[in-house]
Amino acid sequence: MGKFVINTRKNGEYQFQLKAGNGQVILVSEGYTSLSGCENGIESVKKNAPNDDRYDRRTTESGKFRFNLKAGNGQVIGTSESYESESGRDNGIESVKKNAPDAEVVNEA
Repeated sequence: MGKFVINTRKNGEYQFQLKAGNGQVILVSEGYTSLSGCENGIESVKKNAPNDDRYDRRTTESGKFRFNLKAGNGQVIGTSESYESESGRDNGIESVKKNAPDAEVVNEA
């Protein structure tokens, strides 16, 4: 089962990572100035993750593949790592869809 891990960046902002059951990071948030903002971001990921239309599939300038998960208003709420292949990226999206909705939240901030 997946989990959201909240931690603090060096600049003091809060950030979450969504980790798959195997511990691999599959989605990372932006920085939030407050813990409540970070928790709201997690709720938004849980809500939007099952909707395929919320994923913005991209190719980087270096030819790698990644995706952003967006909220209904178009704001990016999470970004993936870079993948070597389109199929790897698509598997990452499926992993977010599967893990995010019921993931526990662990606050390590």
